[in-house]
Amino acid sequence: MFASSSKGLTHYLKTHYGDRTFEHLYRWNAFDTALLIPYFIVMVILAFYGVHRYQLVWLYYKNRDKAPKWNEPPMRYAEGQLPFVTIQLPIFNEQFVIDRLIEACCRLDYPRDRFEIQVLDDSTDETVTVAKGIVDRYAAGFPGMAPQPIVYLHRTNRHGYKAGALDKGLDVARGELVAIFDADFVPPVEWVMQVVHHFAEPEIGMVQTRWTHLNREYSFMTQVEAILLDGHFVLEHGGRSRAGVFFNFNGTAGMWRRETISSAGGWQHDTLTEDTDLSYRAQMVGWKFKYLQDVECPAELPIEMTAFKTQQARWAKGLIQTGKKILPRVMRSDQPWRTKLEAWYHLTANISYPLMIVLSVLLMPAMIIRSWQGYIQMLLIDLPLFVASTMSVSTFYLVSQKELYPKSWYRTFLYVPFLMALGVGLTITNTKAVLEALFGIKSAFARTPKYSVKKKGEKSQAQKYRKRLGIIPWIELLIGCYFAWTVYYAISTENFFTVPFLLLFVFGYWYTGLLSLLQGRFERSGNQSQELHEKPYPVGI
Repeated sequence: MFASSSKGLTHYLKTHYGDRTFEHLYRWNAFDTALLIPYFIVMVILAFYGVHRYQLVWLYYKNRDKAPKWNEPPMRYAEGQLPFVTIQLPIFNEQFVIDRLIEACCRLDYPRDRFEIQVLDDSTDETVTVAKGIVDRYAAGFPGMAPQPIVYLHRTNRHGYKAGALDKGLDVARGELVAIFDADFVPPVEWVMQVVHHFAEPEIGMVQTRWTHLNREYSFMTQVEAILLDGHFVLEHGGRSRAGVFFNFNGTAGMWRRETISSAGGWQHDTLTEDTDLSYRAQMVGWKFKYLQDVECPAELPIEMTAFKTQQARWAKGLIQTGKKILPRVMRSDQPWRTKLEAWYHLTANISYPLMIVLSVLLMPAMIIRSWQGYIQMLLIDLPLFVASTMSVSTFYLVSQKELYPKSWYRTFLYVPFLMALGVGLTITNTKAVLEALFGIKSAFARTPKYSVKKKGEKSQAQKYRKRLGIIPWIELLIGCYFAWTVYYAISTENFFTVPFLLLFVFGYWYTGLLSLLQGRFERSGNQSQELHEKPYPVGI
């Protein structure tokens, strides 16, 4: 009876799936299973994070009517009773942008008897002399401008890094409210008055405003960076804040109630994202946050791949550190389940980078094992996972651009493949950062160098603060070659469905690796050509 049933199953498989499929199923072994199980587990986890992007878009639109407007605060301070505001400017080796920052802050529209500026300088280079000279000039006043309430505070050590500098400044600050701007920001004249009245509501502890981009058009890379940041500020901040769940201060272009900082435990420097750490602690003790999407604060984007990687790695590591520190408290708290779930997605999102490494290793073996699979099986299994994990990225950023630029957002379609590829290319550096956070490996706060550049082709001083990433760019190039091989294999086995997906990996790894190795050389070559062109010829030639 069993033999009869077995023959019937054999006949069924051969009839419906063909001899090749049957032979593969017959040869199926534990090794294949051991490879495919983690492969599909990783794909499913990545798909969950992809579905979460769709959820943020849904939250953003569902709660559209709850978005606060800067000119419609529920309460306002009475005339003549505006709170005292301290502007803190934490800097470290920022000689090329400090003048622009201080000038912008000294021009802020706010009563000078209710206002002070602190330049919190941890610099170890010429910035010390440059910054002190600029502060002295504005404090004394010069033609066209009255003396400004600005002070220069320099630390001889970087204990606590940015968090330590902010905390030290609070020791002597007079403000009831504290606004913070990083060195590469240029706050508009009206910024303080747009924000301050929202603190008339006594439960408001922090107000965050949206970053815009001074040098968006500088290069193709800065245009992609701008789209990535726009997605964060429009849909992540917009979706979370409108839905009433926790969201974070971004470290700059925001204002705090001083009482909020102290009641939440103050600035702490056991993570690289001290801003997110304090944000969660403050909201857990009952303070409410606001996000004003219609208040813009322009800043400079990194112009070099190494600087961009450094910035992203710091954020990735810091969020995982904050997750390890804060998530247990959030999960044990009496916060609503939706707040806990959103906190989990927010603080663990960067775990996707190590998972991408696992996926990269398993992709080729999985393709070989599944080479018997037909289009129907791919549509049933791969397509849903692809839509959830990959298509959600393009949808996320297209929606954010449509919100900000309703007349020209369609141009973003040209950038979507490149921003997805750039995300892939960050996998190595961000995986290293995430693993360091998971295993408790400490590292210094690595600043993102800025050079006060805006226009295409404008000469920068990048060589001053340029850093190399060691062997990592070479690893990226090798992984790109590996994926080029997988593209060849996919084409040779007529697995055309995976080719566009694999090309993103090829381009992403090659793009980030090559720019990391060559970008500075291109600039030096261009500068040398310019200097040679400008150099006068010797007499007699």
